[in-house]
Amino acid sequence: MRMLVVDAFTARPFAGNPAGVCLLQDAADAGWMQRVAAEMKHSETAFVRPLPDADADYELRWFTPLVEVALCGHATLASAHVLYDTGTVDPGRPIRFRTLGSGVLTVAPAAGGSLSMDFPAVPAAPVEPPEGLAAGLGVPLLWTGRTAQNDLLVEIADEATVRSLAVEVAELARVDVRAVIATAAAESAEGEYDFVSRVFAVRVLPGDGEDPVTGSAHCTLAPFWAGRLGRTALTGYQASERGGHVRTELRGDRVVLTGTAVTVLDGTLRI
Repeated sequence: MRMLVVDAFTARPFAGNPAGVCLLQDAADAGWMQRVAAEMKHSETAFVRPLPDADADYELRWFTPLVEVALCGHATLASAHVLYDTGTVDPGRPIRFRTLGSGVLTVAPAAGGSLSMDFPAVPAAPVEPPEGLAAGLGVPLLWTGRTAQNDLLVEIADEATVRSLAVEVAELARVDVRAVIATAAAESAEGEYDFVSRVFAVRVLPGDGEDPVTGSAHCTLAPFWAGRLGRTALTGYQASERGGHVRTELRGDRVVLTGTAVTVLDGTLRI
């Protein structure tokens, strides 16, 4: 079967967030998909299967090297990019993905060769910082919130502090959370982005657990910064080593995430 690697939320290779995209013709066993994702070693590998049903065009599932996840933005962007780029789906036609944990997600072409994804907004409600969070991040926390998906959103003093974070993995691993989203306003109000972030998921990703560019985190960042900055259309920059831009637009209880992607590998999975 065909397997591709796509760098998402970037216009150039070897930046953004790499995702594996496996094009299936038939249903596959979850254990097998998990083993393929472990072999690929990307933060997520997506498995795309055509559906005959009227409510969606494709089934979409996402696996980290360790677990299946309920929502993944960059691998959704990568999957849609592959379907358009390979001519599998006609350009200009939206793609409806049926997912196990996030309903039907729609992706459509946007200006400048980018793609827009219609995702659910996932706001964070304020909570007291759990034990181990401040020690794990190693910096003072201005505000902490928790989402329904068990992510923690943490506002930090400034952009420079977010960029320089060096997390203590053992401390963060003590925190009952899927991922920690550290964020701050952009240093310049006139720059190419409005806020910065970094995302650490030490329980589901290997190493220090940093995810290079996380679309699902922007479902939380968008309503947070829309409330702080008073605008519904914003651009975030995820300041990992690879880095990537995510344009966001808050529309009620939905968030439209827009970005570009680049295919860097196209091959055949032989098992």
